[in-house]
Amino acid sequence: MRIVSLVLFFLMNGFFVTAQHYSLKQCIDTALSRNILVQQTGLQMQSAEVDRNQAKMNLLPSVNSRWNYGNNFGRNVDPITNTYTNNQLSSSNAGLDAGVILFNGMRLQNLIQQTNFSHKAAELDYRQAKDNLVLNVILAYMQVLVGEDVLNVSRAQLLVTKKQIERMEVMVKEGSAGNFQLTDMKGQMASEQINIVNLENSLQQAKLTLCQLMNIPYASALQLERNVQLSETLYAQTSPEVIAAAMEYMSLVKANVFRIKSAEKNIQVAKSGYYPTISLGASAGSSYSSLFTRLNPTTISETETGTYIKTGSTRTPVYREVQNFSTSSVGYFKQMENNLGFFAGVNMQIPIFNNLQTKNRVRQAKLQLKNTQLNAENTNYQLKQNIEQAWLNMQASYNRYAMLKEQLSNFEESFRAAEVRFESGVINAAEFLIAKNNLDRTKINLVQTQYEYSFRTRVLDFYQGK
Repeated sequence: MRIVSLVLFFLMNGFFVTAQHYSLKQCIDTALSRNILVQQTGLQMQSAEVDRNQAKMNLLPSVNSRWNYGNNFGRNVDPITNTYTNNQLSSSNAGLDAGVILFNGMRLQNLIQQTNFSHKAAELDYRQAKDNLVLNVILAYMQVLVGEDVLNVSRAQLLVTKKQIERMEVMVKEGSAGNFQLTDMKGQMASEQINIVNLENSLQQAKLTLCQLMNIPYASALQLERNVQLSETLYAQTSPEVIAAAMEYMSLVKANVFRIKSAEKNIQVAKSGYYPTISLGASAGSSYSSLFTRLNPTTISETETGTYIKTGSTRTPVYREVQNFSTSSVGYFKQMENNLGFFAGVNMQIPIFNNLQTKNRVRQAKLQLKNTQLNAENTNYQLKQNIEQAWLNMQASYNRYAMLKEQLSNFEESFRAAEVRFESGVINAAEFLIAKNNLDRTKINLVQTQYEYSFRTRVLDFYQGK
């Protein structure tokens, strides 16, 4: 049981390294689903959508209910009789209020359009964030591949050196070659081994970068499918063509257009403060008082009125009938039913002087519009600069790639001749190593330059949405 527990512990904590296979599509999908920056940009888009929906809902009427119940002590006003009383009483009010804005300088309508433009800009920001992440994943993916290719070339070069050392050891034993030639070859092998160690570290750094973009734990045994096509022909589009396509495709350019429109509508929203606000309101309510009582008729009695009828010298008093009542309390719900009342009316609020708040809001909105326009202009300018620099880098890497291909062909022929001459004893080890180093360096440079050129073309494709 202890052994099983230890095995499970190591597995859960990643002590047993297993190879993880990823295709380019899997890397992109993983990064898009796990990248925190992309998720935050998506939340900002959802927040803008909530603001847009709320702006639309503001056109609807508002309906609210109210209710309260409390005790009054000392001298108070009876809410039913509206008279002063010194008795303790309990009172309650309940009602339903509704209102709708009929006109407020088109503020609500302009706010709907403003939030709609802001939502579209947020959608484009979200798309741009995903596009940026996809490009970075592609470049990191290719960086791992170039690291593997350069490492394989270097290992193949080391095998050639080892074979020559084995041959040189035999020649030294036979006395046909000096020991200094063997030490030169061994020194060359040590240099190549150190270079391989450095290349292995660079490869792991590239894998670490890719894992971080995907937001997964670092995997030193990460294996990638080699399904990325490398470019070998000159890029077809010119720099102005790439710039024109980028201005039509790039989400950050389109997002700035919507931000400008949103800022323009914000000015109209601020100007609505100059206009009156007209609203329609209605309410229904009722009240309750614990002092309120009901009079109930009981008996009828006769009382003198103070007048009389005189007949001769005789006075006959005049009586009147008086209805007698008893009092009883009225229940809460009965009072609420009896005291129910309604109101409906139109309200107008006309701004006369509000400490210049509206004027300053309009000025701030105009300044915000100008700043948004400058940001858009600066974004387009920087995008144009980046594309021009990327195109020049692509052109330079292609020229290097074409020259290295020709150089590799020449050095391969030189190395074959040097190898034959070295094995025949015509040249020494130093001359052989010069030819070998020239070939090895050119092979590595060619691999790196081909990937670099492919990087550059992918960046230009990115700007055009390809």
